[in-house]
Amino acid sequence: MELTALLCGSVLFPGLFYSFRKLLRSTFTQWNEADVVCVSERLVSAIHASMATGAGVVVVTSCKDVMTGSHWLANGFVWFGAPYMANDIYAMYLSHYTAQKVKGHNQGHSLQTVKAFLIKDWMLFLHHSALLLIFMPITLFFRGGLGDFFVGCLFITELSSIFLSIGKILFQLGLHDTRLQRINGIILLVSFFTCRILVFPFMYLKYGRQYGLPLYMVPFHLPLQCNVGNLVILAPQVYWFMLLLRKAQQLYHRQRPKTE
Repeated sequence: MELTALLCGSVLFPGLFYSFRKLLRSTFTQWNEADVVCVSERLVSAIHASMATGAGVVVVTSCKDVMTGSHWLANGFVWFGAPYMANDIYAMYLSHYTAQKVKGHNQGHSLQTVKAFLIKDWMLFLHHSALLLIFMPITLFFRGGLGDFFVGCLFITELSSIFLSIGKILFQLGLHDTRLQRINGIILLVSFFTCRILVFPFMYLKYGRQYGLPLYMVPFHLPLQCNVGNLVILAPQVYWFMLLLRKAQQLYHRQRPKTE
């Protein structure tokens, strides 16, 4: 099953990225290559996020015991989604490369171009790389079959990526100053805060309820590496949420009618 899931992901996500680029080039002829690559990347991201969220809901609702409850999707979707992470790193690089090329700042693929991409998007690159090189091996090989519930919760964190992608697509379509974009922005903030930040105390709360522990005592009953791992995952989420709030505040002040 693992090899099948890996092969399916290896075909699906690069195939979608390639197909969207072909389709968008022929549909939006006024777009440059940077626009095409950007929107293609966001479409694939939204599809992956939808699938991850669905898998997470199935796993979480199936595991009555937070430690020993199991569902095949906990490992299966990790195998299936790994090629997406690798493809998205490539798509992010290609988006950076084409954007610089359109501006006339790019001289071709080179170590300098890669370095500029890594400097610009270092946190996203680090996030994707950590999921591939750390989260994936831990999930597949070092859990001992325990904690599928928590893996499902981490899948659900991808929900907000759907609305982040929709926002970028709407912006590209020239719908950035519309009611639809504002509604999407509100949903993005709520889903990000709920699924990427509150999900961590939720996991601790569920563990505490099962073992009769108050929430504040749960960290002391977990191995140190579990708490450290959660903090490492949570920290960039808090940082990104602050960036989203700052951007929302700027948009609000820019769109608020001026009084005489």
